[in-house]
Amino acid sequence: MRYVLGETLQEYQEEIMEKDRPSVFLATSQTARDCLEQAGMQYEGEINLKDVGFCKMETQQECLAGSLCIPKLLDILGERYKILFFINRHHIVIVDDDEFSYRLIRRIKRKKTRQGESKEKFIYNFMLEFISRDLELLGHYEKRIMDLEEGVMDGKIQGFQNAIMPIRRELLTLHSYYDEIMDMGKQLEENENGFFAKKQVKYFGVISDRADRLMSKASQLLEYAQQVRDAYKAQVDAQQNNNMQFLTVISTIFFPLTLITSWYGMNFPNMPEFGWKYAYPAVIIVSILVIILEIIYFKKKKML
Repeated sequence: MRYVLGETLQEYQEEIMEKDRPSVFLATSQTARDCLEQAGMQYEGEINLKDVGFCKMETQQECLAGSLCIPKLLDILGERYKILFFINRHHIVIVDDDEFSYRLIRRIKRKKTRQGESKEKFIYNFMLEFISRDLELLGHYEKRIMDLEEGVMDGKIQGFQNAIMPIRRELLTLHSYYDEIMDMGKQLEENENGFFAKKQVKYFGVISDRADRLMSKASQLLEYAQQVRDAYKAQVDAQQNNNMQFLTVISTIFFPLTLITSWYGMNFPNMPEFGWKYAYPAVIIVSILVIILEIIYFKKKKML
C-alpha cells in the first residue's frame, strides 16, 4: 500500500498529485473530483461534507462509497469530524477538509511498522485508530456515574439531574455511533463487489467485533446510569415521604388543640367551666397533656 505524507495537508496534496496513481489519495472537497478521476472511479453523487451526518456505506457498481461522522472526544454532542471515502479494486480516496484523516495516518505511521501493505490492512488500521481511545473514554463515563451514585447514597442529590442528563445523551450518541461502525465493518466483510482479497476480509471482522464491544459497553453504562437515576428518584421520594409524614404528624398534634380552643372559644353561659377561675389554666394543662400523649404515641409508632 503506497501513500505519501507531507508536513501539511497542502504539501501532502501537492505530493500525491505528482505521483503516478498512488494507492491512497487524501483529498479535500475541492480536489476530490480530480483524485477520483486519477483513481479511475466515477461517482455521480454530490461530494458535500456538510451533508455527512452518519457513518454509512453504499455499494456502487464501480466503487464503495461511504461516509464517516466521528464524534470529537472532548465534545461528543458538538461538531463532528466528517469524512467521505471511496474504494475500488486498487485505490482508496479519502475526502476530508479538517486534516483529521491526515493526522490519523501520521499517528499510524508513528505507531506501526507495518502501516498497511494492502487496502484491507490500511482500512483496518485507519478505522481502528479513530476508535482506539474510545474504551478509555467510556471508562471516564463509568467513573463519573460511580461518583454520582456515591453522592446519591450519601444524600447529596442537589444538581443530580443536571449532571446525569448530559452523560446519558452522550452515551446514547456514542451507542448509535458504534452501531453504525459495526454495520460498516459487516458491509466491508461481505465484500459484495469483490474488491478485497478473501484472505484479508478477516480484518473487517475485527472492526465489527471492536465496535460491538464498545457498543455493549455503552449499553451497560446506559443501564448503570438508569439504575443510578432510579436510586436518585427513590431518594427523592423517600425525602418527600418524610416531609409528608412530618407534616401529617404536626397536623395530627394540632387538630385536638384546634378542637379544644374552638370549643371553649364559644363562651356559652351555661358551660360548666364558665366563670370558674381555674378554667383557663385547666384548658392549658389539658392541651399540654394531649400534646405529650400524642408525642409518646408517635414515637412508639416510630413516626417521630
